[in-house]
Amino acid sequence: MKRTQALMIAAVLFGAMLTACAGGPSPRQASASSGSADSGSAAPASAAASWWRPQAGLSWQWQLTTPVDTSVRAGVYDIDADDNAATVVAALHRAGRRVVCYVNAGSWEPYRPDAGKYPKELLGKPLDGWPDERWLDIRRLDLLTPLLAHRLDECRAKGFDGVEPDNVDGYENDTGFPLTAADQLAFDRAVARLAHQRGLAVGLKNDFDQVADLASEFDYGVDEQCAELRQCAALTAFVKAGKPAFDAEYSVSTTAFCAQTQALGISAIRKHLELDAWRQTC
Repeated sequence: MKRTQALMIAAVLFGAMLTACAGGPSPRQASASSGSADSGSAAPASAAASWWRPQAGLSWQWQLTTPVDTSVRAGVYDIDADDNAATVVAALHRAGRRVVCYVNAGSWEPYRPDAGKYPKELLGKPLDGWPDERWLDIRRLDLLTPLLAHRLDECRAKGFDGVEPDNVDGYENDTGFPLTAADQLAFDRAVARLAHQRGLAVGLKNDFDQVADLASEFDYGVDEQCAELRQCAALTAFVKAGKPAFDAEYSVSTTAFCAQTQALGISAIRKHLELDAWRQTC
């Protein structure tokens, strides 16, 4: 789906090295630190040996509609992987932004170009609020790994700096499969390895209950409604490690959440549910 529904919604980092909405050093100049790719399955021959390591406190913009408004003063842009060409990524890079691709990892969307490649045995129940979308059997890494690897290859080919893999909390939902916390940890770690093997930074999305186990293997956190759900404290595992924690609020005003998120070091913005270009910052 174009946006993950948070646990309480009724109704998709990153990074640049600009420090706040007012701007800062270019991502090409700042935070150039890197490290070796995670071990695990063998990396492709063309895989990068290192990836971008974003630092805590970066500003961000999350837009999953098109065309992307490239004029927003944010250090990190999170945009859809399929709906945006390499030219959009290049334009944002010229403006000093880092760019993250939104990729649905834990569920199936019928309108994606590769939707027909997903075996029916992988498809579970529809997502609450998204009847066309189906949860995936994340235990089947043998089938999912090549599909996700191809999506990440496309992100790399377009020049993205990182990836936001969505729906990596299936074990907490009614998926139609008997998923456990251990199944989710194995899947999330596999996604992180695939990203790092391709030179992409990777963010952990919404999986509040497993942040402590996974924060060391992900480069940033991406979250929805932590202030509204009173769960922002979980994201401090990233901040304490010097990594960004990005949060989007929908129904809570900035005056109600900014004091809390700023005190915790979380980069929070207010967005419309459809994740268009509009945003409010702290």
